[in-house]
Amino acid sequence: MTNGSIASLRQQPAKLSEADSPNPLQVLYGPVEADLLQVEEILRKELRSDFPFVDQLVQHAARLSGKRLRPALLLLAGQACGNVTEQHHLLAAVVEMIHTATLIHDDVLDEAELRRHQETVNARWNNEASVLLGDYLFSHSFYLSSTLDNTFACQAIGRSTNVVCRGEMLQVANRNNFHLSEEQYFEIIDAKTAELTACCCLLGACYGGADDVVRRQLEQYGRCLGIAFQIADDLLDVQGDENDMGKSLGTDLEKSKPTLPLIRLLSQADAAERRELEGLLALPAKSRREALLLRLQESNAMNYAQQQAQFYADQAKELVAKLPVSEAQQTLLMLPEFVVSRQQ
Repeated sequence: MTNGSIASLRQQPAKLSEADSPNPLQVLYGPVEADLLQVEEILRKELRSDFPFVDQLVQHAARLSGKRLRPALLLLAGQACGNVTEQHHLLAAVVEMIHTATLIHDDVLDEAELRRHQETVNARWNNEASVLLGDYLFSHSFYLSSTLDNTFACQAIGRSTNVVCRGEMLQVANRNNFHLSEEQYFEIIDAKTAELTACCCLLGACYGGADDVVRRQLEQYGRCLGIAFQIADDLLDVQGDENDMGKSLGTDLEKSKPTLPLIRLLSQADAAERRELEGLLALPAKSRREALLLRLQESNAMNYAQQQAQFYADQAKELVAKLPVSEAQQTLLMLPEFVVSRQQ
């Protein structure tokens, strides 16, 4: 992009949805397009095995990856702070492997059958293969990060992955807990989703030569973006189109996960309404989503959740608005709106 294209980005409407362009992420990732190609080459090289069955699994894992949001965040943060280096390329591949591992394990927990318009690993093979493949990706990502000259990245990634796993365990522990508070919900999504996006931005900034203040700003930007992303994802799980999304939907309600729309609906109910809602929550899993969707749509719960996603998106934008103007900074400024308005 040129300086002229930066100016044109500033003149675009505040919100960018997937309906606005055939592939809006290609536009948003423009500043790091060449770097993402380097990351893809690392992933192509690393996600292979001389053992046919293992190779089949890791190749399938590679196809399950989607938006490349986390590697793009790492690269954009690096470019916004200085130059993107080979270390950034390697770490971007590492965080994508970690993210893919969490998706594979999530599909086991949710008994999901579809992701990225393809069969999940557990649907095509079995849970055992899924768990082992996720573990394989986790361990290989730690090995790759350990090959760098210092231990900072390995420590940061190890700490964040631990937090992500803790968040997933907290979510499992709170299934069927329909007294979960908003505060507890945000604690869970901060850990299971926002921690990794925060880590991506921190790593990009650190290896881009940023000072401590900018590192903290970008880390917090990634955290706010991750929270907005997860709320939007929870909304899509309730009201999204499975054909558009390309993955199994309704799993939150089927697995009795209290997400923000449901928490809001329950918190606004009087005693009689709550008893009625608890009766709906006791329905068989497949019936639960249909029964509750109407109640969610009739209330302000969906709008409230959307407003909360927008709040965190706005917080993220504020954190990067004062960074030096560049192509990467402008993309970081636009990404939060894409996250909250996406349809898949």
